[in-house]
Amino acid sequence: MRPTAILEAALYVSDIAEAERFYGETLGLERIARVEGRHVFFRCGEAVLLLFDPTATEVPPASDARLPVPPHGTRGPGHLCFAATAGEIERWRQHLAAAGIAVEADFEWPQGGRSIYFRDPFGNSLEFAEPRIWGLT
Repeated sequence: MRPTAILEAALYVSDIAEAERFYGETLGLERIARVEGRHVFFRCGEAVLLLFDPTATEVPPASDARLPVPPHGTRGPGHLCFAATAGEIERWRQHLAAAGIAVEADFEWPQGGRSIYFRDPFGNSLEFAEPRIWGLT
């Protein structure tokens, strides 16, 4: 047996409202759920991006919780890569610059494919990359 896809990925943020603004407005993701002070979730293609405040998610659920999700959370910057074509990467570079967001790295991988790296307001490392950097189409 082996998993066929990643359904969701999580990053941790310290301000849910700011995360909602950045990921919803700057990156244009569709918000699908929000709980004040705990999380905001976005649809991204066939997957879901979960943004949690770790101070809330590290707390174990009540014994009678309707959704007994185990505690989780982390501190420090994480990483997430969005798939994009070469043309989309160039448009994202321009969009980020117009929004005042610095691109930390922009390069071609030795095996082919381009990536650009930048940060969200919480220090998480974000990337747009051509799927061919991993041999994907």
